[in-house]
Amino acid sequence: MGAILSITFPIYAAIAIGYVTVRRGWFKPADLQVLGRYVMDIALPALLFHAVASRDFAEVLNPGYMAAFALGGLATITIAFLWFSATAPDKGRRAIAVMGSTCPNSGFIGFPLMLLVFPDHAAVILALNMLVENVLLIPICLILLDMARGGSDMALARRIGAILLGVLKRPMVIGLLLGLAASVLSLPIPEPLTRLFQMLAASASALSLVVIGGTLVGLPLKGNWRLAAQISGAKLILHPAMVALAATGLAGLGLFALPPDLFAAVILSAAIPMFGLYTVFAQEHGLQGVASIAMLMATSAAFVTLSALLFYLT
Repeated sequence: MGAILSITFPIYAAIAIGYVTVRRGWFKPADLQVLGRYVMDIALPALLFHAVASRDFAEVLNPGYMAAFALGGLATITIAFLWFSATAPDKGRRAIAVMGSTCPNSGFIGFPLMLLVFPDHAAVILALNMLVENVLLIPICLILLDMARGGSDMALARRIGAILLGVLKRPMVIGLLLGLAASVLSLPIPEPLTRLFQMLAASASALSLVVIGGTLVGLPLKGNWRLAAQISGAKLILHPAMVALAATGLAGLGLFALPPDLFAAVILSAAIPMFGLYTVFAQEHGLQGVASIAMLMATSAAFVTLSALLFYLT
């Protein structure tokens, strides 16, 4: 148990530091937004580029890991869509619930966790997660949100194109794609550039957790608590269960058998609370209340669920 706490305590202690600094007024919420932009637009892109470009392409693009993460995510979207079709009051809340059930915070919480559990694989795990999330899971959830608004099929088709184009413009995706190109072409990275990327990447882990803690301050907590609890439960229990089932099924069929570290990593990646932009997307639909409650519940309860999974898997 002490080994588990040595992993979860630093993560939640850093989150608590972020919460306290904003709660006591040492940092303003706007300050945390700036720090978050630095992590999202500079530190993590540098980390992804270096992690991918400095490795052989076959080592980076792990089809078994990606297949398990993608199939588990698609299964979660399907089950959540069916469940929340029955329990959510309208299509907008259903779409927000599906997004909260399926999209983990791989950058701000997942990477620091993997850095403590699997330090040799953490950067590659982040790259694989980001690839599946940004190319498949997040676009599907954004499409569901757009469908909830209604409109013509032609307008929806244009919106889907805009979503996919927007994904390609994200700094993290650009860093990942440039890293993949450098890996495929076996381009050497000069030592000074390598040191720069390593220095920027080193700042991502602790700072991202502090940002998460700070963003929890002042969340609007007026909304459907019952729906929020269902979203939180789906994210922390359903999603990792579906990914575990996918990974086990792929191995049982003789298609992909993940080594123990990656098997544990892909399940833990799915068990991470929802990503930080969740409340932003919900706010566009006037549903920031239920999204904020779900995020607070999931972030708090994940201390227990992640500890349990770490005890079982590692």
